[in-house]
Amino acid sequence: MQHFDFSGVEAWQSAWYFAAEVHAGQTVPGSEIGYVRHLGSVMMEVLAAHAALAIPDLDLAVQCAILHDCIEDQGVAHGELVQRFGQAVADGVLALSKRADLPKAEAMVDSLQRIQQQPTAVWCVKLADRICNLNGMPAGWSLEKAAKYQREAKRILAALAPAHPWLAERLAARIAAYLPASPDCPAPAVSS
Repeated sequence: MQHFDFSGVEAWQSAWYFAAEVHAGQTVPGSEIGYVRHLGSVMMEVLAAHAALAIPDLDLAVQCAILHDCIEDQGVAHGELVQRFGQAVADGVLALSKRADLPKAEAMVDSLQRIQQQPTAVWCVKLADRICNLNGMPAGWSLEKAAKYQREAKRILAALAPAHPWLAERLAARIAAYLPASPDCPAPAVSS
């Protein structure tokens, strides 16, 4: 188990308070649950990963986990994040945000390429986010849509797995459990 350096806790709290404000009124899709639950889940996944295997620059990872959807979902400006949280956090959140001006399939590829230009702490946030998002198929989704989401998760895993083996293993397990394996979407191999 890794030692936790809590010297950045005030920065984490500032990010949490800001995220709670900008996501106020937003709910987890298909539910009445406040969106901060998702943000907290991603942050907890990052902290658990760090406990298993140290994430370089945990402060960056935690702040990006908390703030990862504020540009994409709430339209917060990159410049505002720079002012409040610094360049590294703002750039990490920007990389984690899919561009609205691109078709959906291209937006994920673009985001993954931008994430790969960031420190591995940011890669870990994307892995943690998808782990949390694969916690059961959302109500109202067709099997076709869920299978497409599962395939996208495999692309994320393939691109970002080197950042953190523990998170990669957790994501591979979530992918395998998300839907029954099918010829067009077989279960991923989990390395030991």
